[in-house]
Amino acid sequence: MTSQALALVELGVILFGLGICGRIAGRFGMSPIPLYLLGGVAFGRGGIIDLHAATEFGHVASEIGVVLLLLLLGLEYTAPELMTGLRRSWPAGIVDLIANALPGVAVALLLGWGVIGAVVLGGVTYISSSGIIAKVLDDLGRLGNRETPVVLSILVFEDLAMAVYLPILTMLLAGLSLLSGLFSLAIALATIAVVLFVALRFGRVVSAVVDSADREVFLLQLLGAALLVAGIASALNVSAAVGAFLLGIAISGSTAHEAARLLEPLRDLFAAIFFVAFGLSIDPSAIPPVFGWAVALAVITTATKVATGWWAAAHQGIRRMGRARAGAALVARGEFSIVIAGLAVAYGKADARLAALASAYVLLMAIIGPIAARVVEPVMDALNDRRVEVKAS
Repeated sequence: MTSQALALVELGVILFGLGICGRIAGRFGMSPIPLYLLGGVAFGRGGIIDLHAATEFGHVASEIGVVLLLLLLGLEYTAPELMTGLRRSWPAGIVDLIANALPGVAVALLLGWGVIGAVVLGGVTYISSSGIIAKVLDDLGRLGNRETPVVLSILVFEDLAMAVYLPILTMLLAGLSLLSGLFSLAIALATIAVVLFVALRFGRVVSAVVDSADREVFLLQLLGAALLVAGIASALNVSAAVGAFLLGIAISGSTAHEAARLLEPLRDLFAAIFFVAFGLSIDPSAIPPVFGWAVALAVITTATKVATGWWAAAHQGIRRMGRARAGAALVARGEFSIVIAGLAVAYGKADARLAALASAYVLLMAIIGPIAARVVEPVMDALNDRRVEVKAS
């Protein structure tokens, strides 16, 4: 079999397998991300079968997946909504950052992975999965709940924090000198400020440039603009992901809604390939030595996320059940955590075990998050009943 034929066969196996994983996940009401990661681990280096012929396509497709994930995330916000959310959520956002990044930082330092490993793992444990959380809230019919704006405002803060964090991480991974690093960071922050200014003042102009009544033309211009901006951002050490996110923010109105509708199937396809590609880069034998640390981090950061949501909801005057729902909703980790770990792998600057730990951690949290959101109400009802019984006795 020729190399081209082998690559097509392997790619077909991967895509068909992704479809099966998605069907299984949907049947159990869970996110497919854990199954995508497990599939990648099973068929990567050291796995059951080494599918290496489609690796080149997988690498490019996974980069496109990251761009589309962040572009669609940016399309969910307008610049005014983003700034309003930031003003409303910054105290809870600071608490969220400290409480959930510190466990990752501490574990990385304990394992001797240095400053870069600490920065990477802190980001992995900090950021919640907007995609999983939004789907769970929709599935459970909680989008109209009083605590949901609290959850969404914290997610907005996290997304903005990533827009600053990713350039810093890229700078560290690139091994820039202090002067070069500060210059690169200044460029990154200036770029973010300029894009937010353009989005606030000239969002309609940006939307008009990419918009078209012809779906084919619209898709080509939109995807082309996203890849172009992501490439330029990457060249400036701003991070391709942040570039795509900022472009999404700059597109507004009906153009943003149509773009989201048009890009969602592509996002789902390439994002799935991204998770598989990350899994393919992990040696399964590297997971058992760090699995205990992944479990410990999962337990600790589940508690810290629940505490963060509870505290933030309490400050908005929300009752106990709403506080518990807010905390449980924030537990899931997913796409952003893998993006961060993937950057470290791509630059080859982090300890080889870090990717395995991040993968195991996301596997656990992508499963625990939706389960926690579903069981929190019965658990709180049981606790309330128990409290009433104790008072009555």
